[in-house]
Amino acid sequence: MTISVVVADDQELVRGGFAMILGAQPDIEVVAEAGDGAEAVEAVRRHAPDVVLLDIRMPRMDGIEAARVVCAESDTKAVMLTTFDQDDYVYEALHAGASGFLLKDVRRHDLVHAVRVVAAGDSLLAPSVARRLVADYVSHAPQRGPAPELGALTARESETLVLLGRGLSNAEIAAELVVSEHTVKTHVSNVLSKLGLRDRIQAVICAYETGLIAPGRN
Repeated sequence: MTISVVVADDQELVRGGFAMILGAQPDIEVVAEAGDGAEAVEAVRRHAPDVVLLDIRMPRMDGIEAARVVCAESDTKAVMLTTFDQDDYVYEALHAGASGFLLKDVRRHDLVHAVRVVAAGDSLLAPSVARRLVADYVSHAPQRGPAPELGALTARESETLVLLGRGLSNAEIAAELVVSEHTVKTHVSNVLSKLGLRDRIQAVICAYETGLIAPGRN
């Protein structure tokens, strides 16, 4: 199965480099490139790609607003491209529905891996930038206290949410709970469904905002 991708960045060399790397993969097709957020949104509407890579800072419409529109209108997964240290407002992308974050100096292998992971329905929590973003975001966001919907979770599902909040992968959660990865996938799916969450990144936010995980705790 071929993964379709739109690459959006206002720097032509960066955009072209990413497109070339991804397009060289046998299972990935770059269906369009965009120089700003508005073009990215139109490209997504036209091509309905599996994944869109969005630079945070672009003219006309920035990557966060583009992600918000894309995630609201389609099933396309948005991955944000960031320099991190310069992008103080990148935390907004978490609530915009982004499925992951990549540094713009990402290694070739990690870029390809990220697209495959997100296209498969997972989120990028493993890279250090994502964990730093989440930790920094929640340390500044007020905790809203235990949400009533948490009561709908089983004990195992609650444990799974806590481990998601710690940034563990399915394999790591399986080892922690001494269950199969298939069982973990079921627990994760149930958590997202019962709490009305789009993906694992939003599950991490929920775990912190409801106090299940305290900022700075591993």
